[in-house]
Amino acid sequence: MSKVTIVAKLTAKSDCIEAVKTEVIKMLAPTRQEEGCIEYRLHQDNADPAVFVFFENWKDQAVFEQHMETEHFKAYVAAVSDMITDKTVHRMTEVG
Repeated sequence: MSKVTIVAKLTAKSDCIEAVKTEVIKMLAPTRQEEGCIEYRLHQDNADPAVFVFFENWKDQAVFEQHMETEHFKAYVAAVSDMITDKTVHRMTEVG
């Protein structure tokens, strides 16, 4: 299987920006230690601080799916579920 790239964007409710930021930052260290995690970066939009984007590279789809079963991922999802207004996840394959 080939490497998979994930671009995930979430938008925090205006009164929850700092709380969401705290939760997404908690994801960095444990996720970067996962087997098969090649790259895991978090960005916050300069013009709209409510927008956060994860840029991720995983060895393959299977290890990405394992990531979504980890305790820290499940805790993150539960923590932010009521604090976000939108979330999109793009699963991508590099073509060039």
